[in-house]
Amino acid sequence: MEKMIVSDWHFKQYGKEQWHRAFVPGCVHTDLLKNGLIDDPFYEDNEKALQWIDQVDWCYETTFDVSDDRLEKIMTFTFHGLDTYADIYVNGVLVKKTANMFRVYQLELNEYVTVGKNTLMIIFQSPIKTDLPKLEALGYQLPAANDDSEMGGLGDKKLSVFARKAPFHYGWDWGPRFVTSGIYKPVELTVYEALDVRDLYLQMDTVEKDIATGQAEVTMVVEKAGLYTLSLHAESFRYEETFNLTKGTQTVHLPVSIKQPKRWYTHDLGEPYLYTFTLTVRNEKNLIAHKQMKTGLRKVRLVTEDDANGQTFYLELNGERLFIKGANHIPNDSFVSEVTDERYQKEIQAALFTGMNMLRVWGGGIYERDIFYELCDEKGILVWQDFMFACSMYPGDDAFLANVKQEAIDQVTRLRHHPSIALWCGNNEMDAAWAHYEEEGGWGWKKPFSHELREKIWADYQIIFHDVLKNVVAERTDVDYWSSSPLAYEVNDASRHALGVKEAGDVHYWDVWHGKQPFHAYGENVGRFMSEYGFQSFPEKRTVDTFMTEKDYRIDSIPMLHHQKNGDGNHLIETYMKEVLPEPKDFESFLYMSQVLQQEAMKQAIEAHRKAMPYCMGTLYWQLNDCWPVASWSSMDYYGRYKASHYQVKESFKPQLLVVSESEGDVIVHGVNDQQALKGELVVSLQSLAGEMLLEDVTTVTLHQQTSTALTVYKKATLLKGMTLSDVVFLVEFKSNEIKEVISNRYYFVSAKDLAITLAPIEVEQVSPYVYRVTSEVFQKAVCLEASVEGHFSENFFDLLPGEEKDVVFYPGGLHQGVDVWAKGMCSFVK
Repeated sequence: MEKMIVSDWHFKQYGKEQWHRAFVPGCVHTDLLKNGLIDDPFYEDNEKALQWIDQVDWCYETTFDVSDDRLEKIMTFTFHGLDTYADIYVNGVLVKKTANMFRVYQLELNEYVTVGKNTLMIIFQSPIKTDLPKLEALGYQLPAANDDSEMGGLGDKKLSVFARKAPFHYGWDWGPRFVTSGIYKPVELTVYEALDVRDLYLQMDTVEKDIATGQAEVTMVVEKAGLYTLSLHAESFRYEETFNLTKGTQTVHLPVSIKQPKRWYTHDLGEPYLYTFTLTVRNEKNLIAHKQMKTGLRKVRLVTEDDANGQTFYLELNGERLFIKGANHIPNDSFVSEVTDERYQKEIQAALFTGMNMLRVWGGGIYERDIFYELCDEKGILVWQDFMFACSMYPGDDAFLANVKQEAIDQVTRLRHHPSIALWCGNNEMDAAWAHYEEEGGWGWKKPFSHELREKIWADYQIIFHDVLKNVVAERTDVDYWSSSPLAYEVNDASRHALGVKEAGDVHYWDVWHGKQPFHAYGENVGRFMSEYGFQSFPEKRTVDTFMTEKDYRIDSIPMLHHQKNGDGNHLIETYMKEVLPEPKDFESFLYMSQVLQQEAMKQAIEAHRKAMPYCMGTLYWQLNDCWPVASWSSMDYYGRYKASHYQVKESFKPQLLVVSESEGDVIVHGVNDQQALKGELVVSLQSLAGEMLLEDVTTVTLHQQTSTALTVYKKATLLKGMTLSDVVFLVEFKSNEIKEVISNRYYFVSAKDLAITLAPIEVEQVSPYVYRVTSEVFQKAVCLEASVEGHFSENFFDLLPGEEKDVVFYPGGLHQGVDVWAKGMCSFVK
């Protein structure tokens, strides 16, 4: 058995003479950039000048050697990722055509190669030229809400729905339009003689505390029929069996039984333990093939059961109900091949930093690389996995359906051994946007179509999302399927469908931001599972400086508007800011204030969701990351720099949380607890911003397991009688001998713009390596710590009371001898 990655590629524009070095895995855009043939696609509005790239064809070529020994065996190419319309030639002979960047294509080579040097050439057809005839043949435009066809020079011709490639390549409301082509995953040459193991999958029937039982499914391509002995082992488990295999693709099953199994859990429930299963295949005494697989033993299911409030929506892991805390993940780069292993590691570490136990791989991007899922397996983070369909309606012709079905088979098969995969979802927002059963519902997509066309488009939708994808998931994996997000009920029925229902299913809540509702609306609109919501901010100045210069330091400059893909988003941030925060003094201060604004939005949203447990059992904010430097809903920018909201998420995702809210003249303190019940002291105090204690109450309370409990209630009028609202803070703390940390929160009765804040220095003292003590003689709002090197802090953008000491750890991005750390409060950024 021999495996190797095909390398030494060159590329050119098809029809041109000049070849250039290609960097594979990669794409045309990055190859042009690395050869100095185009300018930085992310700088200013360079995006506009690069739209020609997707309208021409491109050619990639390399050579590979074939020896006499190789030619006597079976040789195959595996194309793990070709984007998208590719004609593959071996020694000048067209051997395969591809039409899906998400499929794995395999090619047996023997009949096309000779001893010596051979040529592999791939011609990538322009996705625009390829798909324009499909639109003309269809005769009408299918909805594609985020396809920026005008940027691409196509007017209203939205072609993304025809191509099985990443939807965000065509533009999104946080990303540019770069419709790529190229070899974005490796091309692998495999040489074998008798047999090749293609897949190993562990299908567990039971995973209990005392025993785990199931079977291993082994898929092989057999070249030479005969007796083969398969041996499977992992730690103390071992099983061996001999099979008489015939030529062709064969699947066999090996029983698995493990006593006292170490079950896989999310990091907040237990240990994400992984077993390494090793399969060997022998013919007599010769080792013919082997394969290893890391996996975890677990049972996960989506629980949707009728209850007094509607219908539940929660995940159960190994029999334990789990409150989901996480975010939506988008591709880490517009050019997905540019995401290094290190960048994936930083992203998953950023998720762990906040205490997330789930990431949703959103349906407008890509099925992620193996390392993403491997890291989630290792770190104990569940994955909600969308199929790659988003915010569009798709054709339903036979060729398209067959392409989609094979894509689903390839991806479900590739990912099914990962214990982190908890749910497959058909698409993003399509059911809700079309709203087939409500004439005036949805996003207005149905209006241009006749009744007959509406029925046809919906019938095509049903085939893909209620039939093809659902069946692939049911047949090939052990997790549940949810046809669309958001969705109320997984029932294809007019009376129980996707519409804006909060008492069942999952909810995308966008009335704050898109609907311009105030932040307190988060608390009034909580569903059973909040799978999308969010608020925009700008990245910090260091990031903004990567795409523009000081002359454009205005929110309405060309680069700033170009790096805001959500319409009038810059001015919407400004409008919200005027309601909540003091006026910033300059451009850099505006960037800072936008992050503080987003921080407050996230605080109110997440607290509302967790306070509603167990009615609400999940909160996934939009979005964790960015694909380029941009104003967006992310909590971490393109360069991995944490925004203020990321630090807030860490506070709001702690296992225990105190939430202060107001209702009908009452001030209520809730205790939220994801874990075992805790008994301790609740300390409630009212202080002036100058530090004077105005009230203090201490009571014994219990934070009950996996629920939210009202711990104490005050009449607001009585509590604040005679007080100046702009000069007080309401503090709550929970202390228990059973946990080390003191759980605390702060609540203000006016918005930040009305607080009595004073400009004064903030002292930062280094007390040990990378540990800094932050103090001030006056109240400081949203203290921003900065460092002279890249990295992040254990806490940031926090409030500081007079005389309070806050010890903060700095985590540098690398090894540094000296790090300078300084702090600014909100007053430093105010006019």
